[in-house]
Amino acid sequence: MKKSTANRMGKKAIIGALLLVLVVAAAVVGCSKLKGDSSIEFTALSSEDIPKQLAEEVMPEYQLLERALACMVDGKVYVAATRGEKTTSGYGVTIEKITWEEIDGLNKMTVYAMFTDPASGELLTQEITYPYAVAETALEILPDEVELKVQYEE
Repeated sequence: MKKSTANRMGKKAIIGALLLVLVVAAAVVGCSKLKGDSSIEFTALSSEDIPKQLAEEVMPEYQLLERALACMVDGKVYVAATRGEKTTSGYGVTIEKITWEEIDGLNKMTVYAMFTDPASGELLTQEITYPYAVAETALEILPDEVELKVQYEE
């Protein structure tokens, strides 16, 4: 009888340990889903595809600034990264990634952009330019906060 009791105790200990591992794993995954950021799918738009309202009413207000912004036009959320005013051609902006994170009940969007500068010795047009990039997302709400994180292309 002692062997049978020992087997049952061993099986209970193994089942208990497995349950504990599953509970801990579920808690870790659940917490990371609540706290972690998630990538937002987006489509980069050419200047011809940017909604007229965005191009004519929103972009002129922000083109002098280096920042990221999100706005809703016709029920769609658009994201823009602006580079500010430049005195020559040759500068560029590309949106590389967009993430969404909930922090203390606030929705934070982070826009990761790649900035390119003209190459040394490159022939440039001497004109005022306002480099920017615009992307369309499938989001249905605007974030409470938008942050721009920039990386420069080497």
